Amino acid sequence: MHTGSDRPSARPVRAALLVLALLAALLVAAVPTAGPARAAVPDRWGFAFVDNPTPPTGYVPDPSRQWGSWASPASNPVTVDRTGPGSYVVHFPLIAGPGGVAHVTAVNRSGTWCQLAGWGAVGSGIDVRVACYRRGGAPDNSPFTVLYTSSSGGPVPGDYAYLDSAASGAPIDQYNSAGGGNVSSHGSTGLWTVRLPGVGSAPNVGNVEVTAVDPTQGARCKVAEWVPSGGGQNVVVLCFDASNVPYDTEWTLSYSAERAVHGPAVPPQSFGYLWYNGSVPSGTNFNSVAGSNTLVVGVPSTVTLPGVAVPADHAQVTAFGGGAGWCQLALPWARSAGAVELYPICFSPGGSPVTASFLTAYTSAF
Repeated sequence: MHTGSDRPSARPVRAALLVLALLAALLVAAVPTAGPARAAVPDRWGFAFVDNPTPPTGYVPDPSRQWGSWASPASNPVTVDRTGPGSYVVHFPLIAGPGGVAHVTAVNRSGTWCQLAGWGAVGSGIDVRVACYRRGGAPDNSPFTVLYTSSSGGPVPGDYAYLDSAASGAPIDQYNSAGGGNVSSHGSTGLWTVRLPGVGSAPNVGNVEVTAVDPTQGARCKVAEWVPSGGGQNVVVLCFDASNVPYDTEWTLSYSAERAVHGPAVPPQSFGYLWYNGSVPSGTNFNSVAGSNTLVVGVPSTVTLPGVAVPADHAQVTAFGGGAGWCQLALPWARSAGAVELYPICFSPGGSPVTASFLTAYTSAF
């Protein structure tokens, strides 16, 4: 069993790290200097667990696993429509506005993954479009978790940043709680280096989540490397198509350190995250009530976060490392005696369940 006292094991220096260091050095010069702090603006956010893979029109997902920043979310819930095989529109009410980022995680043992097909304001709300695919690229139905969030202003508790990047690396929207400008640099096909200035510290502290965005075909994105330097975070994003070929697509990335994955202006009291990369680096294993998160590695793995189980709540998972494998949740998270259990499961490029590295984040709305 891995616990919060674990430290990362020594790993040989790889060519990818040398490339990352060179790219990061180039990016530092391009990052704008942090501007003056602004008064915090209330954030727009919502999350849900779509527990029915074939929902009827206007379906209301699990009420204990959805919430949002709009007035009276308990009586004005998230709804979802299925528009075709593996195709969904999740309606977050009363939070219309520009920009922001979204994330989605499939919840199944079969290896069907889910990605974003896009999002935007529709009437007074935000619609997030989700597409799920089975191995080989055919659309497939699946339960999934989905999150939308938009932030502005600062300063804020903890460190928080996000980036919605075009395939070219050009930022579509971004936020950085330190006031700097996040930068994405496109390298070879399916590879980007991201610089998040002024947030986090070294060694690795916090959590990273990444999601592919493509409205036309299957795509998966992951964190290939994560190296803090120069007072910020450097992250390599790697994306593949459904045939496991490196692929240029839009993607979203969120970074949080001692802050919830949805980045609200007033953080909830109950949240946590954990990174497994062969060990559990202590700075990336966080519990907001000072409990000791634990990990049992397996297929699926079990991540236990004591003391933070407060509905309504939410979870996301992102794969870590090279290659075209991916990770998600095998089952919905369980709550017992105040603890939460998450069940990350990873798949080889061929779609077989395997033990592999991942990042996972849990948050309550409260």
